[in-house]
Parts: sequence; structure tokens; C-alpha cells
Amino acid sequence: MQEPSAKPKRRFKMPSAYTILFFIIIIIAILTWIIPAGQYSTDKAGNIIAHTYRAVKANPQGIWDVFMSPIVGMVGNDKTSGAIDVSLFILVIGGFLGVVNRTKALDDGIATIVRRFKGKEKWLIPILMILFAAGGTSYGMSEETIAFYPLLIPVMIGVGFDSLVAIGIALIGSQVGCLASTVNPFATGVASQSLNLTPGDGIGSRALLLVLTTALSIWYVYHYAAKIEKDPTKSYLYEQRDEDRARFLVSTDADQGEMTGRQKSVLSLFGLTFVLMIMGLIPWDQINSHWTFFTTFTKWLTEIPFLGNLLGSDIAPMGTWYFSEITMLFLFMSVVIMFVFKMKESDFIESFFSGMNDFIGVAIIVAVARGIQVVMNDGNISATVLHWGETGLSSMSSAFFIILTYIFYIPMSFLIPSTSGLAAATMGIIGPIGKFAGVAPSLVITAYQAASGWVNLITPTSGVVMGALAIAHVNINVWWKFIAKLMIYLFILTCVFLGIMAIL
Repeated sequence: MQEPSAKPKRRFKMPSAYTILFFIIIIIAILTWIIPAGQYSTDKAGNIIAHTYRAVKANPQGIWDVFMSPIVGMVGNDKTSGAIDVSLFILVIGGFLGVVNRTKALDDGIATIVRRFKGKEKWLIPILMILFAAGGTSYGMSEETIAFYPLLIPVMIGVGFDSLVAIGIALIGSQVGCLASTVNPFATGVASQSLNLTPGDGIGSRALLLVLTTALSIWYVYHYAAKIEKDPTKSYLYEQRDEDRARFLVSTDADQGEMTGRQKSVLSLFGLTFVLMIMGLIPWDQINSHWTFFTTFTKWLTEIPFLGNLLGSDIAPMGTWYFSEITMLFLFMSVVIMFVFKMKESDFIESFFSGMNDFIGVAIIVAVARGIQVVMNDGNISATVLHWGETGLSSMSSAFFIILTYIFYIPMSFLIPSTSGLAAATMGIIGPIGKFAGVAPSLVITAYQAASGWVNLITPTSGVVMGALAIAHVNINVWWKFIAKLMIYLFILTCVFLGIMAIL
């Protein structure tokens, strides 16, 4: 008689970011029944005034409030600003990327660079890593890197490197860019909106961090590539070297034509769009009171008879842009790309909405995460938590606080892998606490996104990491071994950088 087979054990599966955030909302709602209620006085701009905390009547949150919180998180109320402007921007930039991807300008652009550097492939490491870092720091390039591994892996193996070099170029390049996000709308943008800042605040220090971390990462990958070029046995994948050569060494020139003139124009417009966004977000007159060129030019332009009305008399000068203006920019440039590429109207609509569809989850998670802040604010416990922070941080140095904030966000990034969700869930509390420690809110944002980018290089819950390793047939333990030293270097560099910036 055959023995009944044992039931397979169910493996634990990490719940989605939505479920984790909703559980946090429930926990916060329970805390509104326990934590004393309180409020701070604010100035005309809505900023909290230190040492003005006072106790108020409790307002515990119930089941109704828990399920209403994501709704209010999207549209806002008198205590919490809504996430609708951020969510709409995320959807529109998704549409913009969908239109650009439809032209294949990005894919063919990278392929063209690879072909032109044939015989000088080692130089591809710094060039491509800088390009991927630019994508990460500007628009959070991540999933898009998956398309490049089938192209990069054969090239790197063919010249004597291994697939770890190929993964390092795209994955490390893009995620270091995200680590030092300058204007990344899904990290910097959401976090800035939570603190009522423009994404241009702190862009100078983040740009410096980008240069430092990108240079370090390029050196690390280049050093490894040079080492295994001289001695292939130094490769972490040496045992599967023959298998990889048989598996990946095919012609990389097949089906790869030269870029068309239209694609080159699309690439130019793609880059111009992000340049305009950055220029629009930087508060020029706050950096230097004499830098009023854009304000003066816009005023002159709008006062020209007929032309001013035709363009729009309400044009906002660069330096004063926020989410509404940059959302309009990406919508407008999407249409421009449609005409330049001579795309059919039906193809444009299909690709734009397909791109939006890819980002619906990100747009919604921002509102769900904002629900945490809604429950805290409506339950009158936000001020109490801030008061505890104010009291506890009275003797803490600014450098110690910002490093502690960076370390805090590392496990939080594992718990809530969505950068947008993490920012919306926590920045409303951590940012104001930083003020009590003498730390600028923009530096708190830098600490958060640095931790998120650091974690995204190694987390097994990332589809990008696991997808890249699956394509390259690399075990994640090998990847961790390869990147371990770089992770330590990046951690130390970031801590030192944050500490110095907090003191300055």
C-alpha cells in the first residue's frame, strides 16, 4: 500500500507593499487610542514652531477612518495635503516613457554606443555606467535596464570579462543613480512634496553625492574587469565560464541597424525634457537674489501683444515650477515626440496609456502610504511623536542624527521596497523631527533615498535584481559576494558625506 505523500510545506511569501502599508495604517490607528493627542503652533507658511507643543482632545481613529485614509491620502483634507498631484505626475511621466520606448530610441541608442566601441569595450564601463546613473538620478531608471542585459552580457564575455561586469554596468550604474537621486520624481519628488519642498531643494549636494558614488562604482567594476581580463581564474563565475561562452556568445550585431534620424531627434528631446525639468525646479533666485533671468524673460515674453496670449499669460517662470508645471512639461513633450517621430495618433494613444498603465501601481501606492499620515494627523498624534523627537534630540548632534536616519531607512527599505511608498509613509514625520536636530529637510530626503538605492542593489525582493541574475544565470549568493565590498564602501562614503553636510 502506497504511503500518502506528505503535503509540501508552504514557503513564506513576503506580502506586497500595499498590504504592509495597510497593516501599518491599522497599527497607527490603534496607537491613536493609546498615544496622547497634541498639537504644535505653526507660522503663516504652515511650518511647525518649536517648543509650542500642547495637549489637545483625543480623536481615536476607527474602522471608517482606516478605510477612508487612502482616499483622503489621494485628495487631501484640511490637515493633510493630498497625493493627487504626485500621482498624476507619475502617471504622465509613465505615459511619456511609454511613447519614448515605442520609438526604441533608448534601446538602439545604447546598442549604437556598444557597436562603436567594439575593440575598446573596457571604455564602455565608465561611459555606460554614467548613462545608466543619469537615468537613475533623473527618472528612477530601474526595470528598464532588463532590456540591456541580453546585449551587454555577450559583449562583456566576448572580450574576456564575465556577466557580472555586464550586470554591474547596468544594475549598479542605475541604482547608484537612484541612491543619489537629484530630481528622481519617484523618490526626491514624492519626499519633497511630503515636506512641502520643491525637488530642487538640496539638488547641489545630491549632485555631489552622485559624482562621488558613481566614480566609486565605476572604479569598482572597472577594477574587477581589469583583474579577470589579466587572470580569468579571478572571476567569481570562472567555474561556469565555458558554459557562459557557449550560452551567450552570439553575434551582437544581428538585427541591429543604425539609429534613424527620427530616433536621434527623440533622444535629443528626451534629454532636453529632463534638462528643462531640472532648470524649472531649481530655485534660482533663492541661490542668488540676482539670478532673476527666467522671471524677467517670462514677464517680457507674456507682455508681447498676441504672442503672449497665444503662449499663455500664466506661464510660470523657471525656478518656480512644481508638480503641475513639470507634469505639463512631460505631457507636452510626449506630443512633440509624437509629431517629430511621425507616430500615428492611434499608436501614440496606445503607447501613452500603456506607459501610464505600467505606473498605476506606483501612483496608487503613494496615496495608500499617505494614508498613514492622514490617520496620524486626524488622530492628533503626529505632534506628540514630534514632541518626543524634539525632547529626545535636544542633545543629539546633527551629524549623528542624519547618520542614524540613514541607518533607520535601510531596514525600512527592505520592509517597504517602493521608494514612493516609503517616502510618503515616513517623510512627514522624519523630516520635521530633523528640524529639531538642526538638519535641513532636504538632507533627510538625501539620507532616505541613499538608503533605498543602497538596498536596491542587493535585495532579493527586487524584480530588477532577480531578473538580471536570472538572465545572466548568476546565483544571488555570487552576486552578494561580488558586490559586498562595494556595499561597504558606499555605506561608509554615504555616512561620511551626510555627516559633513549636516555640520556645514
